[in-house]
Amino acid sequence: MAMRLKLKRPLIFFDLETTGTDPERDRIIEMAAVKIWPDGTREEKLRRFNPGQSIPKEATAIHGITNDDVKSEPLFGKVAKGISAYFQDCDLAGYNIITFDIPMLAAELERAGYHLDVSSIAVVDAFRIYLFKERRDLTGAMRFYCGREHAGAHAALSDVLATIDVLEAQLNRYSDLPDTPGELDQSTRDPEEVDRRGKLKWINDEICVNFGRHKGRSLRYLATEEPDYIRWMIDNKVVGDSVHHLHDALLGHFAKKTAR
Repeated sequence: MAMRLKLKRPLIFFDLETTGTDPERDRIIEMAAVKIWPDGTREEKLRRFNPGQSIPKEATAIHGITNDDVKSEPLFGKVAKGISAYFQDCDLAGYNIITFDIPMLAAELERAGYHLDVSSIAVVDAFRIYLFKERRDLTGAMRFYCGREHAGAHAALSDVLATIDVLEAQLNRYSDLPDTPGELDQSTRDPEEVDRRGKLKWINDEICVNFGRHKGRSLRYLATEEPDYIRWMIDNKVVGDSVHHLHDALLGHFAKKTAR
C-alpha cells in the first residue's frame, strides 16, 4: 500500500526493544527500521545487539529476547557509526517514539560519540496522533463505548452517571473482565507497580523508585546512600497506599515480592 505522506527526504519508521526504560542505564538489544524513500522505495533492517549487561527477566517477558539470544551479537557502540549514518538527514516515525525510542537511541549514540539531532527534522508519532484525534477523557470514552456524546461534561453528577455507563459498557464489551471490584482492580493494575500511582516498582525483585532523578534505584540502595530522599518522599506524601515500604526501608527492612 502506497503511503499518502508526501516525502521530501527519507522517512524512517523504527522501534526498539531494550533492557528497560531508562536511557541512561538501559541498553538497546534490538532495532527494527523501515526506511521509505521519496520515490516509494522501502528498505527493511532488523539488528540485535549485545547490551553488555544482563537482560532483566521482566524485560524478556515483554519482548521474548534472552541473554543467550544476543550473546554473540555486537555491542551497539561497535556499529554505532553505521547506524548514525543510516539515520542522517532522515525524518523519523513510530509509535510513542518521542518519549521512548528517540531518547533511547540518542543516549546509545551519545555514548558512542555520535549525536542524533532531531531539531531540524520531522518526527511523526502515531501515538501522539492517536491521542490528538481520539480523546482519552470521559467524553471520548462515552463516544467510544456508549456511542453518544457526553452533553454534561464537567458537571459533577453528569460525569459520575456517564462513568457508570462507560463501565457498564466496558464490562459488556470485554467478556474477560472480572465481575467483582476487587478482581477488576487487580486485573487492570501493572503487576510490577507497588503503589497505585506507580511511583514504586518491582525491578529484579527489589522495590525501586519509578520517577525523578533516582528512577530505577532500589529502596535498599537509597536507605544506605540517600536516606533523606526517602524521608522527602514520606514528608511530601509521594506514595500513599504503600508508604509503609518507605518507613520499613529506613529501618532496614525490605519487602520480598510475592506472586499475585
